[in-house]
Amino acid sequence: MSDLSPAISIIVPCYNQAQYLPETLQTVLEQAYANWECIIVNDGSPDNTEEVALEWCGKDDRFKYLKKENGGLSDARNYGIKHSLGKYILPLDSDDKISKDYTREAIEVLEKDSAIKLVFCRAQLFGGDNQEWELLPYTYENLLFVRNCIYCSAIYKREDYNKTVGYNVNMIYGWEDYDFWISLLNKDDKVVKLDKIHFFYRTKDVSMRTLITKEKEDYLRLQIFKNHQELYLQYINPIAQFRELKEFKLIENSLQYRIGGYVLAPFRYISKIFKK
Repeated sequence: MSDLSPAISIIVPCYNQAQYLPETLQTVLEQAYANWECIIVNDGSPDNTEEVALEWCGKDDRFKYLKKENGGLSDARNYGIKHSLGKYILPLDSDDKISKDYTREAIEVLEKDSAIKLVFCRAQLFGGDNQEWELLPYTYENLLFVRNCIYCSAIYKREDYNKTVGYNVNMIYGWEDYDFWISLLNKDDKVVKLDKIHFFYRTKDVSMRTLITKEKEDYLRLQIFKNHQELYLQYINPIAQFRELKEFKLIENSLQYRIGGYVLAPFRYISKIFKK
């Protein structure tokens, strides 16, 4: 291996997923782009994650192993990135996979145009479902006001990560990647989606994704608004929305309207615009 710092750091948090970890790490080992490091973060996992991770570190010194107390997915990702050396970051969950050409093609795109902020690709579901993942087309408006358009394993610059607060640990039920993209991206930033399937997302009967109830979804949508309230208020006029509600007689006669309408109106509106 070269003594140069790795160009890309692949961050693999692992909690109770040791059974899938070898499959994930094999796809890292097979990367056509060789100048990588892979940081495996054991987030206080009760299974044999450490044994599996150390075995892979013995196979190739580009694999690095870190262990910490359990703090959740966001905290584990941040911890791994903090200890990384790469110019670029690729978060990769410990049960997902990437094609051998993903890092090579993404880095080529990023190196050709410094204005590009993020690169991702088409994605395939596997495991429980086996079909291409139909993502909402990325636009900044879709990201802010509709739903997430980018899965967790997109590639971006470490220097841009350093300008954010990282992955928010208050996203306790998931969607930490959605929240992070809002932190990372600005309206005029270039985002490139490669027209090839390079990412493979494992679906299971029970996962963080399937465990998000309507109540948890409402919590997460409101938490995203709270995390980025200053940004959202550039696009939302709470007073205008309050007047709209009044005009449509939605809460005009309620006690809530009389004593708290001005305080609660922006939150009602956020619930309205965050459509599934």
